Amino acid sequence: MPLLYVLEQRLSSTEDDGVHDKPELVDQNHLHFLIPGAMSAQELDFEDQRYDMLVKLLNRSFLEELALAEVISRKMAAATGLPPYSYRSASAIRVNSNPYIWARNLLANRLFVCPVIYVEPYVMNNRLVFARIQAGDYEGRREFGGMMRKSIYREYADAVADGILEYYSRRSL
Repeated sequence: MPLLYVLEQRLSSTEDDGVHDKPELVDQNHLHFLIPGAMSAQELDFEDQRYDMLVKLLNRSFLEELALAEVISRKMAAATGLPPYSYRSASAIRVNSNPYIWARNLLANRLFVCPVIYVEPYVMNNRLVFARIQAGDYEGRREFGGMMRKSIYREYADAVADGILEYYSRRSL
C-alpha cells in the first residue's frame, strides 16, 4: 500500500466559452488541490460512497492530506504564479484559510486507502498553457508570455516533488 498517492491530472478542466463545437483559447488560468470530503446527502445514499467515507474517516488520512496539500500548494503556487480557483457550488468546500485547497467527493480521491491529493493546475484551453504544451519538454528556460519559464512538465513535476520532499523531510518517521 502506498504511503501517499498524489493524483495528478494533466490539466485542469477547460474554462467554458459556451461554444462546445468550436473551443476557444481563453485567458483564465488557475490552480487548486482537492482532498477527500464534502459528501452530499445524495452521494451518501449510495452504499459504496458511505463505505468509502467510513474508510477515510477510520484511516485518519485527512490530517496528512491537508498538511501535504498545504506544502505542495505553496510550492506549486510559487512555481506557476497561478491564482487559486474558487468553487461557486456546494460540490466543494474550503477546509482552511488556504485558498488553493478544497474538499470534494471525487471517485479519484476515494480509490486509494491512503492519503490522496488531487492536483489541478493549469486550464487546458488557456492560451499560455496551450503554447507551453505545444513546446514539449525542454531543458533550461524559454520565453512564454514575457517570462522565462521551465517546460510546463518540469515546472509541475518539480513543484510536486519539492513539496513532498519538504513535507517528509520535516516529519519525524
